[in-house]
Amino acid sequence: MNILSIQSHVAYGHVGNSAAAFAMQRLGVEVWPVHTVQFSNHTGYGDWKGRVFDGPAVEEIVAGIADRGVLGSCDGILSGYMGSSDIGNAVLGAARAVRAANPDAMWCCDPVIGDVGRGIFVRPGIPEFMRDVAVPAADIVTPNHFELEYLTDAKIHDIAALKGALTKLHGMGPRVVLATSVMLEDTPADCIDMVASTAQGQWRLRSPRLDLNVNGTGDLVAALFFVHLLRDGDAALALERAGAAVHGVLSDTARMGSREIRLIAAQDELVAPTRSVRAEALV
Repeated sequence: MNILSIQSHVAYGHVGNSAAAFAMQRLGVEVWPVHTVQFSNHTGYGDWKGRVFDGPAVEEIVAGIADRGVLGSCDGILSGYMGSSDIGNAVLGAARAVRAANPDAMWCCDPVIGDVGRGIFVRPGIPEFMRDVAVPAADIVTPNHFELEYLTDAKIHDIAALKGALTKLHGMGPRVVLATSVMLEDTPADCIDMVASTAQGQWRLRSPRLDLNVNGTGDLVAALFFVHLLRDGDAALALERAGAAVHGVLSDTARMGSREIRLIAAQDELVAPTRSVRAEALV
């Protein structure tokens, strides 16, 4: 399996491609990483060094890959944080090029916009680009609770509202939705939910909430879910496998009190999670 992953990159720590690429490789996937930024560390520290690349720089790298004549063997495109609309257009162009070479290829878009408690944290124009351009063109989207509300212009407090928002998001284009960091009225305070939704059904996976202050969890979840979905074509199974692996890695991270996801130290959790989990049908 080959996946073109267009995301941010940091030298220290694990966010963006620095989280997704290794996780997918550990699962036996050939990853073609294209970086949208090259930073010393993630921005959660408050200061960092490095550069943001522009859309033409991303397009140039993708064109070089295309020159190798391999886009027809690309099974999927994974995208995350987009620092500007021209980066977004470059990602959209890459997805179109891959699909032209391989109509079966799928685009998984993590529509990074903001989060509960922080609000919108991306540059002006990016939320609208995600809602109006990227999400309708993607096959799979992985919004968090805040992003799902933004994309569907809904307040999601209970299962009925969640199901309505998911239906509306499917109507915009994506065949598969993975909603992360979901907190409903019936979600215990010490737990967090993830919900996978397709035309065949909707499933919820509940995990214990961990005492953590890390970045990159969403990038890791999206990558793992995407790989398992491509392999098995089963959203519920992909939800379970991704959820178990992420919980294993984060449990080790919390136990060690690390500020960064312990992706390397806990890498066995990616392929053989310590804790097995079962998703329940959302009714």
